[in-house]
Amino acid sequence: MLVHTALHRAEQVARHWAASGCPVVIHADTNVPRKQFEKFRKSLADVGTIRFSRRHRCEWGTWGIVAATQSAAEQMLADFPEVRHVYLASGSCLPLRPVQELIDYLAARPQTDFIESATTSDVPWTVGGLDSERFTLRFPFAWKKQRRLFDGYVRLQRRLKRKRRMPNDIVPHMGSQWWCLTRQTLSAILQDPDRPIYDRFFRRVWIPDESYFQTLTRLYARDVQSRSLTLSKFDFQGKPHIFYDDHLQLLRRSDCFVARKIWPRADRLYEAFLTDEAHAMKRTEPNPGKIDRIFSKAVERRVRGRPGLYMHSRFPNRNWENGLTGARYTVFQGFAELFEDFEPWLNRMTDAKVHGHLFAPDRAHFAGDLHVTSGAMSDAALIRDYRPRSFLTNLMWNSRGDQQCFQFGPMDAQEIADTLALDSNARIAIVTGAWAVPLFTSNRNFAEIRAEAAKLQRIESDFLDLLRKPKAKAKATIWTMAEFVETPMEILQGITNDMGQRGPRRLSEAPKMVDLTGFGQFLQNLKNQGMHPYLMGDFPVDQPTMPAGRNRQRKPYLVKK
Repeated sequence: MLVHTALHRAEQVARHWAASGCPVVIHADTNVPRKQFEKFRKSLADVGTIRFSRRHRCEWGTWGIVAATQSAAEQMLADFPEVRHVYLASGSCLPLRPVQELIDYLAARPQTDFIESATTSDVPWTVGGLDSERFTLRFPFAWKKQRRLFDGYVRLQRRLKRKRRMPNDIVPHMGSQWWCLTRQTLSAILQDPDRPIYDRFFRRVWIPDESYFQTLTRLYARDVQSRSLTLSKFDFQGKPHIFYDDHLQLLRRSDCFVARKIWPRADRLYEAFLTDEAHAMKRTEPNPGKIDRIFSKAVERRVRGRPGLYMHSRFPNRNWENGLTGARYTVFQGFAELFEDFEPWLNRMTDAKVHGHLFAPDRAHFAGDLHVTSGAMSDAALIRDYRPRSFLTNLMWNSRGDQQCFQFGPMDAQEIADTLALDSNARIAIVTGAWAVPLFTSNRNFAEIRAEAAKLQRIESDFLDLLRKPKAKAKATIWTMAEFVETPMEILQGITNDMGQRGPRRLSEAPKMVDLTGFGQFLQNLKNQGMHPYLMGDFPVDQPTMPAGRNRQRKPYLVKK
């Protein structure tokens, strides 16, 4: 056992091993204060099959951990000649099954070594960019305490193209530190005449405890099972998962003999597993793969999260999100300008929550003209414009389950335009040039109208360019105003069908379109004043002559089933 902290738990586990007939050799890190170590050793003095080996300083990623393992293993082989297998564990390891089951399991496999051992080209889980370079470069500095020297020396060796050769042309292997080796294999490693050569080489390997025994075992073992009998899980950053009290059932499902890393205060786990055989787990083959799916889902949840939900693992890193928003929504541009009652009409035709201009200069116009909506979101423009993207994602997350739609146009705050274009959940319907209708019906000086029209056209054109870029993910449908006014009901029918709240059905009524009499001449006047309104399409200057006695105002019409 390699221990360095939570010595009271290490004492409890050591007694459990010894009481089950297994001799124990403990190595305590020299970082443990002498007074604390002596107290720990005296607490176990009454157990005759527990020994303490020569102490070493164990810095993570350095040779000290291997040296500690060698010293403890040598003492185990020397003091207990009846031992057939040597099991390496830490002070945070916890036996999950009766120790006698492990003894019987190993007795049935007297020549088998259990050690995860794979070549560097076959190991996909190395973190930090160093796999084969662990062996070809030198690492005299500790990664945790001497990080700048560590990184600087690595860069220097790469620049000088310095490489070391493996002694005796052995093939480097890597794997979990927690192994179970036969006496024959372990003694062959420790008594090898070339051991000084191997020790000198691996002393400057990075994280040698994951490669020393894993490599040398291949030279002597008769039957290697490339797996560990200890359950240990690591996250995507290479940090070990810690097991707490609420992991009790999860650990039971693994059927493994030993697990690490156990939280020292997990009283429920220690009470459940350090018990008599009648209350322990059933005899079965260790199968950590049974819980791999749970760990994979946990890693995915931490790395990717739920679509549209931002959390500390990715915020504020841009493009780390699992989807910009949490649900589909529809953006209308130009429709509220062309129809006098578009929002009430759309609300009647669909089950959607129909907002107004959420990014209007004055405030966010929520559905129902609310000032505060789901999630206690305020309509204040100052709050919204602090983080427009977060405002949109929060609105969609808080209202998920409801179809959301809102109006957007060139007169709104445009900081959100890039997000709309990149969001795969966005369905954007645009009638280009419809922003000119409010100018047409306004009572303003024509010079002001011309300047405003030029500004709005430039803004809308920039938004259309965003939607046409290869990286854009939004589903955008675009009509010129001239195209739209020719067949408005067919287009509206397609939009409501796409929203799909009540299923495809024919519209029973139409919204009231703004009177566009004279709009063609208005556009011609803009051209005459030097402003070219090209986004409206080919809009005729002269309106068709209406028959006498007929109302010239355009009326909505019905499309019957």
